[in-house]
Order: sequence, then C-alpha cells, then structure tokens
Amino acid sequence: MTTTYAILLPGDENAWEALSPDEQAAVFARHDAFSTALEARGHRITGGAELTHSRETRQVRRVGGEVVVTDGPYAETVEQLSGFYLVESDDVDDLVEVAAMLADDGDGAVEVRACQPGPDAGAADA
Repeated sequence: MTTTYAILLPGDENAWEALSPDEQAAVFARHDAFSTALEARGHRITGGAELTHSRETRQVRRVGGEVVVTDGPYAETVEQLSGFYLVESDDVDDLVEVAAMLADDGDGAVEVRACQPGPDAGAADA
C-alpha cells in the first residue's frame, strides 16, 4: 500500500547562513543525490520546499478568544524546521535508508513521518 510520508529537515539556520557558497552547493548536491536515489528505488517526491529563516515566521494563536500574532523566531531552540519533502512510498524501511543520506553526523536527525490520509481517502475505492 502506498503511503505519503513527510520527511522533516530540522537545521541550525545560523550555521546554514554562515556556510560559504561552495559549502551550501555541497548540501544542495546531497539533496540532488537524495532525489535521484528516491526515484531509482521506486519512491516518488510529490512536494516539498526549503523554508525561509524562522525570523520570518508569524505564529498565530488564539488567547482568550483574541487572535495574537507573534513575529519569529518564536522557539528558543538552535534548530528550526528548515525544509521538508512529501514522498509517496510503499516501502518505509527503504525510504528511511535513503533519508539517511540527508542526516548529518552527530545530532543532525531527519524525521520520516507518515501523513494521515484525508477523510475521503477510501472514497475512490468504494
């Protein structure tokens, strides 16, 4: 059964900005290799994006019935969500193996999470 997975890419935004253009190009080359490996192994990227720096974030919440908007960054952490891929796959173990190409040594984890099917997901099969 094919499932859509979100591959979440946390990162240290300030460290990214401190990289030279050549170092950033090397990271993008890893993403190109990742995309190529996914396709070669039968997975399909259906979406994704690099996200802007969290300083451009606008967090929206309700407090006592009022809408409150806070400009970012709002989290007190070094790492922020820096990007994501949406990938259709019927082999999560292999997908995890390919996703390891994007994990950095040490604490640079990549998260692979199944997306919940929408309420009409089985309607076409009925």
